[in-house]
Amino acid sequence: MRVKVGGEEEEIVAKVEEISGQNIMLCYQCGQCSASCPMADYMDLIPSRVMKMLQLGMVDDVFKANTMWICATCLKCSVMCPKDIDVAAVMEALRQIVLRRNEEYLSLGKISKDRIEELPQIALIASARKMTP
Repeated sequence: MRVKVGGEEEEIVAKVEEISGQNIMLCYQCGQCSASCPMADYMDLIPSRVMKMLQLGMVDDVFKANTMWICATCLKCSVMCPKDIDVAAVMEALRQIVLRRNEEYLSLGKISKDRIEELPQIALIASARKMTP
């Protein structure tokens, strides 16, 4: 059963499900995705929290978080999910929705050299690839 949320939020969640091919409502918050995620320490919201927030229609908060950009798309979350939800595909769908809005979340030229040296390199590379038009 889908939680009733406002019109735009419900449309965005439906779009995430359409792009990813996943049923977000299947997630029952076991936490396996977050526990297996090598990038979770760097995320504002852990993957299981993103899934819960999407279930509740809290899309604005999900879009404000860095989680979808930090996700390295390593697929550990998807492999560990007991409900076979491809969480990485959900993260990619979120990125696609934001990119289609032409909102820029990463500009490598604006990050200081000191900051770049302390950030996880796989996250920088993955984010740069995701932001390439």
